[in-house]
Amino acid sequence: MLKPYATHPDQSRGRRFDEAMSTFRSPFQRDRDRIIHSSAFRRLKHKTQVFIEHEGDYYRTRLTHSIEVAQVARTLAGALGLNTELAEAIALAHDLGHPPFGHTGEDALCDLMAPYGGFDHNAQALRIVTRLERHYADFDGLNLTWETLEGIAKHNGPVADAQGAPLKGDALPYALVECNAQFDLELHGYASAEAQVAAIADDIAYNHHDLHDGLRSGLFTERDLMDLPITGPAFRQVDSLYPGLEPMRRRHEALRRVFGVMVEDVLLVAGTRLGPADLQSAQDIRDLNLTIIRFSDRLFRELKVIRQFLFTRMYRAPSVVAMRAQVTGVVRDLFPLFMTEPRHLPVEWRRDVDAAQSETELARIVADYVAGMTDRFAIQEHARLVRGEDVSPVRYL
Repeated sequence: MLKPYATHPDQSRGRRFDEAMSTFRSPFQRDRDRIIHSSAFRRLKHKTQVFIEHEGDYYRTRLTHSIEVAQVARTLAGALGLNTELAEAIALAHDLGHPPFGHTGEDALCDLMAPYGGFDHNAQALRIVTRLERHYADFDGLNLTWETLEGIAKHNGPVADAQGAPLKGDALPYALVECNAQFDLELHGYASAEAQVAAIADDIAYNHHDLHDGLRSGLFTERDLMDLPITGPAFRQVDSLYPGLEPMRRRHEALRRVFGVMVEDVLLVAGTRLGPADLQSAQDIRDLNLTIIRFSDRLFRELKVIRQFLFTRMYRAPSVVAMRAQVTGVVRDLFPLFMTEPRHLPVEWRRDVDAAQSETELARIVADYVAGMTDRFAIQEHARLVRGEDVSPVRYL
């Protein structure tokens, strides 16, 4: 049932290390399964989305966020005749490289790693799936297909120009450069339609669940959403259909309508763009040199209003900012500690340290270790190693 412009598994560019084809799973299904079974994927359950993991059991974590992104990606890909398994694999892997404490932890690591080639969570995800997962006898990493790696690297669009110069920043992240040298991901081009689906699914998921988590946290109320585009009409529609509905059911009904508006908008735009085009292969999608899976201009403008509201009332709320300052200190303390005293690293990590031939190589090992920490493990190790508290160490997974 795949459209001609979908990514067909029998046309995959393969894996870096050749493997026999499975008799009952497609290459992209194997990619998805390996991602789900990876250590890095499990650790996402204790990594921040917006609220620190210990602040509440009901808030999204990186794991629940990734699962929600995968669900949206699967729905969109299926409706558009694309490869659902590839879209799901990319969606599940897109946040594997996030350090503890979400974007706050990433900002801290970016600063700390500036002298050593920088840090970027998308590039770190590639490093994880090509090097740091060490479970298979024949290779490091997960040996994912080219198409899945391309999607992780470029789901938000090209990252370099035709000459290889970065489109953002002074240089490409070293992890991206390393991976690309091994398996040319054509960083100057656009990715498959499935990768674009994973990217827009990420936007849909966080636009929806950040509203939900913000309401649950009490940082704003339903009344605050009544004057916003999309959310205001959604609540008014629910009030018209279900007068006097109890608050939690009213919230859920309204936010699922917000969710539906975004999904339907993307499908309408994609159908309008894909329908008239004579696209006969996945490569034809790439050669369009534009993002074909996207929001309409009108909805994009309306979502910008909502994002600005969330930025002011949620992401920069005093309580959130205070917690971010606290956890930034955790990362900023741990990184130099491990740099100067790598004996505190687990034994299996010290073997890599012993093989390091420069300060840059050591910094990248330390960044890999710190980035892999969960929120609670980082807080615990900070208490044990920096503040000298009597905390029983938990083994790094």
